Amino acid sequence: MYVLHIGNKNYSSWSLRPWLLLKALDIPFEEQLTPFLEADNWARFRSFSPNGKVPCLVDGDAAIWDSLAIIEYLAERHAGIWPAEGSARAWARCASAEMHAGFQALRQVCTMNCGIRVKLKPASAALDRDLQRLDELLAEGLNRYGGPWLAGHAFSAVDAFYAPVAFRWQTYAFDLSAPVADYFQRLLAVPAMVDWYDAALKETWRDDAHEAEVPGVGALLEDLREAPDEPA
Repeated sequence: MYVLHIGNKNYSSWSLRPWLLLKALDIPFEEQLTPFLEADNWARFRSFSPNGKVPCLVDGDAAIWDSLAIIEYLAERHAGIWPAEGSARAWARCASAEMHAGFQALRQVCTMNCGIRVKLKPASAALDRDLQRLDELLAEGLNRYGGPWLAGHAFSAVDAFYAPVAFRWQTYAFDLSAPVADYFQRLLAVPAMVDWYDAALKETWRDDAHEAEVPGVGALLEDLREAPDEPA
C-alpha cells in the first residue's frame, strides 16, 4: 500500500493535492502526518523524503517527493487521474503545471491557513494579476468542458491542484466571478475536502512563521481552530 507523508493539514497546501486525489478516487493509502516544527523540519522530513519536504509518496522502495511527480506516478498506475479525452487532458496538465509553478503573489500573500478568516488589505498589482488570471483560467475550463469540474464531468488531478485555492478563497474572501465561486463551493463540499478541513480545525499545533504572515496581509476576523498547545 502507498504511504503518503504530509504536513499540517491547516497549512500544507502541497500535501493536500495528492491526499485529496487519492481519497476522491478511492485509491488506498496510509497517511503519515509529521507536523512542522521550526527547529528541525529538514532533519525530520529527510527521514522519509529525499528533499526534506512534504508531500512524499512512498511505494515500496520508491519515494516520489514532488506533488506533480506524485500525480504522474499515480496516473501511470490508476485510471481517472487525468481526463480521458485528449484536449481536456492536455488542458488539465497545463493548468496543473501553471498552478505548480506560478501564482507567486497569491501564494505569498494568501498562504493556506484553513482555520482562520482574514480581511485582506487592498491587493497589490501582482496579486490582482494573479486573481484575474486565476478567474480567467478556471472559467475557461468550466466553460470549455462543461463542468461541474474543471476538465469535465469527472473530478481529476487538476481539481486537486486547485483545491488549496478553494481554502484560500474561504479564508481571505477575494473576489471571483460567480461561476468560479460556485466551483469553489462545490470543491469545498467534496467529502474528502470536508474531512481535511475538519481535521485541520482540530490541529493544536501552530507554526510561528505561518501565523506571523497574517498581520502583514490583513486583519484577523475569526480563528475557528482548537486552542493551541501550551508551550512546554
